[in-house]
Amino acid sequence: MTVSSDEASHEFHAELADTPELQKKGLMFRTELGPDEAMLFPNEEPTARSFWMKNTPIPLDIIFVGLDGRIANIAAMAEPYSEEPVYSIGSTSAVLEISGGRAEELGIEPGDRVSW
Repeated sequence: MTVSSDEASHEFHAELADTPELQKKGLMFRTELGPDEAMLFPNEEPTARSFWMKNTPIPLDIIFVGLDGRIANIAAMAEPYSEEPVYSIGSTSAVLEISGGRAEELGIEPGDRVSW
């Protein structure tokens, strides 16, 4: 999958969480996530989404993808083990999780396009 801006693009090797069971588990219990690894949570129906970090020992950037395929908002450096939800701004077509801080490192920001 690719995240693209007007200036650059970056490819991630993404695991697809495309069943209710995989979406419920997500990246829980993972102790590492490579710099070019990700997990993609596609929506069956457009909807607002919220995620938490319960049982997730590594920080993540949680990227909410709007209905137009562009990043709506990013919950950067989501705190490990936190049960506080982070929310999308509006409805999403998918959510992308990458290593915490990686979005800032790569200059990924709202408005960038996500394709898979």
